[in-house]
Order: sequence, then C-alpha cells, then structure tokens
Amino acid sequence: MAILSKIRNRSGLLLILIGFALLAFVVQDLFSNGFKSISTDVGSVNGKDISFEDFRIKVANVEKNGQNGQPMTSMQASNQVWNQEVSVALLTAEFEKLGLRVGEKHIVEVFKADPNIGQNQMFMNAAGKFDVTKFKDYFKSNPEGIQILKEREKDAELNAKYQIYNSLVKGAMYTTETEGKFKYEAEMNKVTFDFVSVPYSSIKDSDVKISDDEIIAYMKTKEKKFKSEESRELDYVLIEEKPSAQDEAEVKNKINSLLTSRVEFKDGKNDTIPSFQSATNIAEFVNQNSDIPFDSTYIAKQDLPAEHAEQLFGLATGQIYGPYMFSNYYCISKALGRKAGAKSKASHILISWEGTQVPNKKEKRTKEQAKAKAEGLLAQALANPSMFMILAMSNSDDSSAQQGGDLGYFGPGQMVKPFNDFVFNNPVGKIGLVETEFGYHIINVTDKQDAIKLATIAEKIEPSEATNDKIYTQATKFEMDATAGKDFAALTKEAKLTVNPSVRVKAVDESFGTVSNQRQIVKWAFADDTNIGDVKRFEVVNIGHVIVKLKKVNEKGLMAVEEARPQVEGLLKNKKKAEMIKAKMTGSSLAAIASANKVTVVNAVDLTLESPAVPGAGFEPKVVGTAFSSKAGQVSKAIDGNSGVYVLVTKTVTKAPALPKYTDYVNKLKPQATGNAGRFMQALKNEADIQDNRADFY
Repeated sequence: MAILSKIRNRSGLLLILIGFALLAFVVQDLFSNGFKSISTDVGSVNGKDISFEDFRIKVANVEKNGQNGQPMTSMQASNQVWNQEVSVALLTAEFEKLGLRVGEKHIVEVFKADPNIGQNQMFMNAAGKFDVTKFKDYFKSNPEGIQILKEREKDAELNAKYQIYNSLVKGAMYTTETEGKFKYEAEMNKVTFDFVSVPYSSIKDSDVKISDDEIIAYMKTKEKKFKSEESRELDYVLIEEKPSAQDEAEVKNKINSLLTSRVEFKDGKNDTIPSFQSATNIAEFVNQNSDIPFDSTYIAKQDLPAEHAEQLFGLATGQIYGPYMFSNYYCISKALGRKAGAKSKASHILISWEGTQVPNKKEKRTKEQAKAKAEGLLAQALANPSMFMILAMSNSDDSSAQQGGDLGYFGPGQMVKPFNDFVFNNPVGKIGLVETEFGYHIINVTDKQDAIKLATIAEKIEPSEATNDKIYTQATKFEMDATAGKDFAALTKEAKLTVNPSVRVKAVDESFGTVSNQRQIVKWAFADDTNIGDVKRFEVVNIGHVIVKLKKVNEKGLMAVEEARPQVEGLLKNKKKAEMIKAKMTGSSLAAIASANKVTVVNAVDLTLESPAVPGAGFEPKVVGTAFSSKAGQVSKAIDGNSGVYVLVTKTVTKAPALPKYTDYVNKLKPQATGNAGRFMQALKNEADIQDNRADFY
C-alpha cells in the first residue's frame, strides 16, 4: 500500500507540468457556519459556474495539507483553490475551442514524469526502463488502485492537453526577417544632433494643480489598467493587551524571591522553603515555579539566547545567572553540568544504488558498483581532505551536495545508527565509510561542540486581570466616543495611541493593516448593514482590541482617485508643464531658444534607437527617434520627453550597410518572443468575465 500512498500525492507531477494543483476530493465541512447567504455557486468564469460544494471540499484538502509543511488559513487555501479553478476553467475552454484530444500515449508520458511512478522500481523492466504493462498490471491486481488510477487519469489528461496547448502557443511565437532587420538598424544606425532641453523640474510641482476630474478623465482612457474591485477604506486603532509596569514588577519580585530561602508558616509550624541554589530536587523545583518545564537536554552555545549565550555558557556547575529577560519571559538559570562533544558537525558523500529510497540519484548503479565508487571516493578524500567539498558536490546523491555535503550540527540519535556511531565515536578530522539503508556514506567529522545543561525558571510577563479590565474600559470608551461622532484621529492622539494610516480591503481579504488573519473585520466592513461612519470594536485573542471605522466605500469600476493619484499625478503635471515650457521655447535657432530659457546647446554624438541615452538627460527614445526622422539642419518642433521638453537640429544620420541575411539579429529576438508565450494565462484572465462570490460564504 506504500506505493498507492505515494501515487495519491499529486503535487509533484502537477507542479512540474502545469503549475497548479488539481487536488483529490476529501469531504470535509469546512464552512459549516459564517456565510451570509445560501447559494450553490462560489463564482463563475465566462458564465460557467463553480459549485461551492466542490470548491469547499478542495479548500478543505488544501488547508489540511498546508504548503511546504506550513499550515494555511481558510482564506489562504481558498485563494489557492480559486486561482486553480479559474485557470482550469479558462484552459478547458481553450482546449475545447481547439478540439484538443489526447490518447493513452500522452497520458502515460505524463505519468512517467511523476517520480513516484516513472522512477519507481516496481514499474521498471530488466533494462531499468519504465514498463507500461507492469504499471497497468499493478493496478489491475489492486481494487483500491483502480479507483486511484481513474482519478489520476483525469488529471493526466488535462496535463497532457496543457503541454500540447503550451507547445502550440510557443510555436506561434516567431520572429520575422523584417524584425531582425529592424533590430540590426536600431543597433547600427547612428544619429548626431544638437539640442536644447528645459527640464520639467524647472517648474515647481506646487505651481501645477491636478484635479480629481482630470485624474478620472485620464483613467477612463485606460480603463483596463485602472480597473478596480469593490473595496472599503477603514480607519483603525489597536489597543494592545500588554502587561503594565506593575505586572512586570510582580513577576520580577516573584522570580527574585526564589534566589533566597524563606520561612513560611504552614500546618501550625514554620517551614523552610529552599532557594533555587539550595534546592535538592532541581527538576521538581523548576516545574513548581516555572511556566516552562524542566529540560534535561544539553544545549550548545549557538542554541542559547544570543544576548545571554556568553554568560550562560560560561557558568560553572552550580552557578546561577540572572535574573534576565528573554523574549517576554523573566528568567534565572542554574548550570547543572557540561558535556564534551555533545553536538557534532559532519559532511558526507552519499552513494546510493537502485533499490534505496533516495530520490534524484545522479546515476543508476548496483550495490556492488556503489560500493566500488564509494571506496574510490574515500581514497581520494583521505589523500586530499581539502577536496571533500568538491567531491561531494560532484558525486553525492544527497541534497546536501549543494552545500558540499555539509549537514550542519546535530545531536546523538538524530542520524541513522551506523552514521551516528561513526560521527560520535571518532575525533574531528576523521574520514571513513559506513553503510546505511540509504547507501554508502563517506563521512568527514568536521567539528564538535561542548554543551551545557541548564535548569531555567522562566515566568511569562502577562497582563493581569486588573490590567485587562483597564484596557477593556479604555477600548470601550474609545468605541463609544468614536460612535458618538468624535474625530477618530483626534481620539487616537488624545489616548496616546499609534495613529495608523487608513487601510483599503477587498471582499476576500483577511489581513487587516498590522493585524493579520482578521477576516471578521473585513466581513463587517462589507456587511449590508454597515454604513459609512459606523464604528465597531473587535477583540483579537492574544493581541488586544481593534476599533474600526468605515471611512469610505469604493464600488467596482475605476480605481479610487486617491489610489490612482500617485501613479497619474506626476504624468499629468508633466503634460501641463510641457505646455508652459513650450510657450517659452520660441526662436529661429537653437542658440536663440537656449538664450531665452537660460540653458545651453548640447551636442549628442552617434546615438542609436537601441541605446537612446541623451547626454545629461537619460533615456529619451522619443527625442532620438525624432532626430532620425528630422531633416538635417532644420529646427524641430518641441518634443515632450521623459524628463523635459526638447528642441533639436539633426546634423548627420549614418545608416549601416544592408546585410544579405539578418539571421543573427533574428536569433537575438527569439528568446524574447518565446518568453512572451508564458504570458498567455494572464492574458486569458484579463479578457475573461470572472465573478468571485467567495465573500458570500466566508
């Protein structure tokens, strides 16, 4: 059944071939509550609905598996599945338009690309090649496998069609001889000209005003670039639940009291409570007084808190260090002993053979061949230890080959037994050979570290109940005052809280300003009964209180003016400045124009369209293009450049001789054309009618 488990795992195959996962259906009720309307569709792509029932099952599976070993939130999983569903819907429609069909041969090739299948020994013939018959027979003899294979065939078919489609798109991207000729002329044709320029910076920005209407008018000329989803603009303040100075003092007093013995009256008699120094059962003493339980392991210096490592590692047995702060804990530590060579560092070269569970082997070999190679490498390493890193990079089947075989530091029991025994039973500098289930290892013991055992009493400094009550009172008062119409920013300053910039959120966002994973706040902002000016307080576990005010509602359509202004204002100001500058750039010669504008005439020599860098001004393709097309000796019209307004007089244009063929220049352009092929998915999305209703379900 182990092979079935591996083959069930789709991620390797699909990430390699298509870039998005098509995950198995695992029924889980992820969204059993919290959606505001009953619907069967979570969205649509070009009129094709995406069923919420199927969608939530896939989201549940993604959330369960996480990403690269890291857990995912519901919304992160939802975003991943949504992007996947949109891509699949768009691609499937394209496949149907083209009438793409795939047969068994295509599907088998997709299967073979999955290492769990194509490199599995169970499906290899005597020559070490993938055997389709063995593959089919395995599943025929396994009822569970038949169903798995059927599920995989659907995905493999889609992947195969994707490969064909991708090849068709790439095949359609070509470079013509004419384009090659233009590239040649852009590089080799040269122009020399004199020019006068007046920079836009000569006019103060404050002297040029751009209205909201002008920004809207500009956006309407480029609606696709400035389209925006529905959003909400929010003001917010965070009142953190953090300990007071009194809370900190109480914790410090408690920890400090453990440094001396004390007498307590208990059960009718005086009882002496030992100090941390005099306690006989140190583990029990720590567990009774610390928020972090006693740890009996030895700790290397590099694993100690950096700011206290020197002092802690230098403690003699029985000596106490502290009190000291580490993170938000107040601590005291007592040294219980030291151990030599508690951690080791080693490098290795792994030589595996067919049959070991080692992926991505550098070459196929039998166990006998692997042993012979390992012994040869051992001889080289012993003869010249300084070459060990190079030998590992060139020969090792382990992923550590990229680091020259370096495995870093590890403790006893972290490696398989033969490997562990060699490293911990030999001195630094020892090189040897051991066999494990992974293969033959040429090992170089590179370092050993002493470690110290510490008994640490640590108490977390947290807000007390009284402090939390005070914070709650402050937060509710702030909410009431803001709800009553008092200025939000003024209240924030009055309370001596951090003034946060307004945040803009979309319907399916979950992070909110500096507070992450707060979907509840975004849902409130988009609720039908939330109006501009409404205020609400949210309690965020382990963080505090977030008081939010709905400042603005931005409907779907053009981007909000304040959002677009940083992108557009400078451009529109330069257009206005250009007209103001042009009015002064009059005269029959460059000298006259320069004199009227208090600038100088500048000479540009042998510029090309490929490198249109104008002296003292920078990248100005429009200026250089005008110089090429202007009649020699004639004063040009004013040119709106990137950095200012230009007037020029072309002196000479030197054209490169025609070539019989422009193959070299065509070849220069081909990689760019091929690279553009990868943009088809974004192009499909840009042209699609995509309706995202996920906010109704979360």
